[in-house]
Amino acid sequence: MTRFTDITDAAIAIVAEQGMRGLTHRAVDGRAGLPLGTTSAYFRTRKALIEGLVRRLADLDNADIAAQSLDPPPADFAESVAAVLDTWLTTGRERTLARYACLLEATHHPELRTILEYGRTSRNQARALMEAAGVANPSQAGDHFVACVDGLLFDRMVGAGALTAPPPGTPANRADLTTAIRRLMTAFTAG
Repeated sequence: MTRFTDITDAAIAIVAEQGMRGLTHRAVDGRAGLPLGTTSAYFRTRKALIEGLVRRLADLDNADIAAQSLDPPPADFAESVAAVLDTWLTTGRERTLARYACLLEATHHPELRTILEYGRTSRNQARALMEAAGVANPSQAGDHFVACVDGLLFDRMVGAGALTAPPPGTPANRADLTTAIRRLMTAFTAG
């Protein structure tokens, strides 16, 4: 592991547990087991620390997506997307919570809006998928598809869906997510 990884992984854990208010250079040093001042040597400002944290989130999320070989779309795209979502609800839960906290923080601090650029990869993949399916206006349809998938994840993580959906990490949850993604794909490619 590198210092960047140690620091940003500690920052992710803090934000997932305590929200953005808990994110301080000192707290990250403590969580990572580093001497005081180490985090501020790598990330001089809180904004830089948040940007580093988001960069790490994007790298980890892109690795999850790459592990499912979503580009080009596999034969059962819905199962692959469901697998990624299930990962983000289980072993990636901490990252998902941290991602939501960072996005909410960006709504109050315009200087952090650049973190939204890290969501571009999934939108580009969805646009390519819609184009391959012959959907009119694939850019718009791809963006809408990602928004719906993001909503599904949010609902399962912190919304009412967390009360009614099968438990994350179970075959029933994976099957339910696959059904939801298939329905979305049908709706978006039906014409």
